[in-house]
This record gives sequence, structure tokens and C-alpha cells, in this order.
Amino acid sequence: MSAVAAIIDRTPVRTIDEVIVRMQELDAALPARDGVAYFNRLYLATTENVAAAAQDGTFTRRDFLLALDVAFANLYFAAVRAVEAGAAPPPAWRPLFAARRSLAIAPLQFALAGMNAHINRDLPVALVETFTASTTAMARPSAEASDYDRINDVLAKTETEVAEAYMTPTLKEIDREFDGVEDVAANWCVRTARAAAWTNGASLWHLRAHPTLSEDYLAALDRMVGFAGRGLLIATALDD
Repeated sequence: MSAVAAIIDRTPVRTIDEVIVRMQELDAALPARDGVAYFNRLYLATTENVAAAAQDGTFTRRDFLLALDVAFANLYFAAVRAVEAGAAPPPAWRPLFAARRSLAIAPLQFALAGMNAHINRDLPVALVETFTASTTAMARPSAEASDYDRINDVLAKTETEVAEAYMTPTLKEIDREFDGVEDVAANWCVRTARAAAWTNGASLWHLRAHPTLSEDYLAALDRMVGFAGRGLLIATALDD
């Protein structure tokens, strides 16, 4: 069993602290220039900031928000588990895992591709799962929706920290080897993606009484997100 498989074997998790520990373990186990590692590092920083915000009174429905974060993370772990078991992850995740060892793709692209798969595909699923478990209707306006939107401020904080810490001198040097990365990044907006994820989650919420239609909707979304992921992972390495 690989080191990554041994870590993933201890998922799904039940608390935000366990989420952070598993991501820290993955950060240590994944090869430094693995595309999944670049995403995992960004996701870890985001999760740590969410956990900190949950402690300082940022969220009205703290328990709901943390439950959503755990459900969300478990979907990422499930994608890793599928790959480690030799199976295919959901279509949204396939571009990242297929390209993870490419040296022609910049670290930032891998991080964005992971965010694309996780937010656009997994977040709607996690929203429905968490609202169902809480026996609370998914609706706007609501305390849950307001807390969901407050996460955008946490993400803005993470982006600043990523520029200073995630992009270490080594990674900055690596990124200099690529051309057009800024153009790829300009096509990605996390606030827009999270707004769309809420809309897709609401659609899945209202389709709960129609399982076949719900499955078809998610399958179509999965494929579309995978298509976008391939666009984020175009080779940008400069020729020697």
C-alpha cells in the first residue's frame, strides 16, 4: 500500500480537525511536483482559514458550515481514493489526475484545475448532503446562505497568503518557466464558481424527488466541469 493510500484509507472523516490532518499528511506524502500536491496545498490553506474563522464568530450557523466543509472535503478524498484503488474518479477530476505528472503545466494551473473540479462539481453535492442531514431547507435568504457567502472573504484572505507563502521561491522560479499562465488564471473566478455551485446545488436539491433526473443533471455537470478542467490544464511551458 502506498503512503497516499494509507492516508486515504482513514477517510471519510467526521471533523474539520481530521480534514486538516489528512491534508497535512497528503502534503507530506505527495511528490513535490505532483499536480495534486499543488491543489492539496492550496486547499489545506483554505481549510485552515475556514477553521480559524469558525472559531472567531464569523459564522452564524457554525455547526452547519463546518459540516459542509467536512462533507466537501470527503468528496475530494473519495476522488483520491478512487485513483489509488485503480478506479476512475468522477469525470470532473479526471483532467487533474491524468495530467498530474506533466512538467509542461504550471503549479498554478494544477491548483486552479483542482478548485474547478472541487467547487463546480463537488460543492453542489456537498450542499445537498449537508442540508439534507440538517433537515433544513436549502433557500435564500437564510443564515446558511449568508455564511456560505462569507466564505468568499476567507478565500480572499487565502489568496493573499498563497501569493506570499504557497508560492515559495522555488515555485515562483518554476512558474517563470511558463508562458500564458496569467491568461489561464484570468479565466477563473472563485466567487463566480461558488455562486454557480450554489445554483447547481439548489437545482439538485429541488430534484431530490426525481432520482433519475437528478443523476442525469449531476452527470452532465460532471462532464462539463471536466471539459473546463482540460482547458485550465493546457501546456504553458516555454521552449528552451
